[in-house]
Amino acid sequence: MAEEAKRPKPTPEQVRALASETGVSETQIRDIISMVGLDRPSILREARVLKKEKE
Repeated sequence: MAEEAKRPKPTPEQVRALASETGVSETQIRDIISMVGLDRPSILREARVLKKEKE
């Protein structure tokens, strides 16, 4: 439980912007953030992988 409290919470604007930039859904962005945190390069990398798998 303590780990969940330490997880950074993205703002809706951050989620929307990342989803728009990467072409994946806001839900997928939230899932990525829950795994890697708010490290932007990591989020972008994971989103690219997801998008590529979708194609």
